[in-house]
Amino acid sequence: MTTAALPEPERRKLRVVDVEDRACLFGAAVAGLSLTWVLYSRILPTEGTLGFVVCWWLSFTALYLLLTGLRRGRVALADRLAVLLAHSAASLVGFALATVIGYTLARGSKSLVHKNFFTQDLRTAGPLEPLTTGGALHALAGTVIQISMAIAVTLPLGILCAVYLTEIGGRGSRLVRSVVEAMTALPSIVAGLFAYVVLLIGLGFRLSGFVAAMAISVMMLPIIARSSEVVLRLVPSGLREASLALGATQWRTVWSVVLPTARPGLATALVLGTARGVGETSPVLLTAGFTTYMNLNPFSGPMVSLPLFTFKMSQSPEGNYISRAFGAAALLLVLVLLLFVFSRWIAARGRSGTR
Repeated sequence: MTTAALPEPERRKLRVVDVEDRACLFGAAVAGLSLTWVLYSRILPTEGTLGFVVCWWLSFTALYLLLTGLRRGRVALADRLAVLLAHSAASLVGFALATVIGYTLARGSKSLVHKNFFTQDLRTAGPLEPLTTGGALHALAGTVIQISMAIAVTLPLGILCAVYLTEIGGRGSRLVRSVVEAMTALPSIVAGLFAYVVLLIGLGFRLSGFVAAMAISVMMLPIIARSSEVVLRLVPSGLREASLALGATQWRTVWSVVLPTARPGLATALVLGTARGVGETSPVLLTAGFTTYMNLNPFSGPMVSLPLFTFKMSQSPEGNYISRAFGAAALLLVLVLLLFVFSRWIAARGRSGTR
């Protein structure tokens, strides 16, 4: 005796949004705004924009969930609540980020519109000089030199560390991985103090761009090593086994197979480490010194960078120096954003190339 198969239950379509859902969303927003305005400005002794926005969001959420619960039921209510919280959090983060970027660019545009900001240093520009005199060329050049030296140190060390953790291993790999993960959250002031004690006090170096670059490399090294380790672990094991089966040694396999395959990911790790190091202020504050003139020799004399330039200019009570500080901060912000966009582009290109 055979029994007929039971029909498969139909799945609930929770994410389907129709005209009524949009009407409920819009109506709850308008009703919440009206209710908040009446309570906030007519009944309760309250004032302030931030409080008004918070009260409106709470009233809007309550009304929207009430309408959704009456129409869709408990399961859809929980789903809409999760979606609403996720979108609200994303909107809050996006608004905060846009506010910081917009405010910095708006305040820095007073300096960025002048050509001399990119072609001159502060050798002849005092606190009372107009923005048409002097600039941040020495800080921009110092940033490029220090980051270049830091990359030359951290890139080979970070990749070698990642190769050791993924390809060789051993008893010390757990200790090395723990140290790298701990250094990822290392405060930047600790890196500056380390370079100050070891290089300036211990070895007798003076304030210079080289010492600042070594302090920055301490901050970049764990980022590059950890990101490179993750990338190398994504290389298929079949490629390694095929190379070893053809008679190649382990180091030949790593050099000719593993590293070329992971090249886009390693480039992304480098860009992420560079973006971390280019904006550090505390390490260079203790190790680079400050100067108002151009210095292209990282081994002799103080060498200022964009973060240090911003910090020093912002300490002045003069409006022109503060405008220069915001100009340098805007330039640094754009540089970091471009680095992150470039890293995402490299990662996306690497994923499309492996398909």
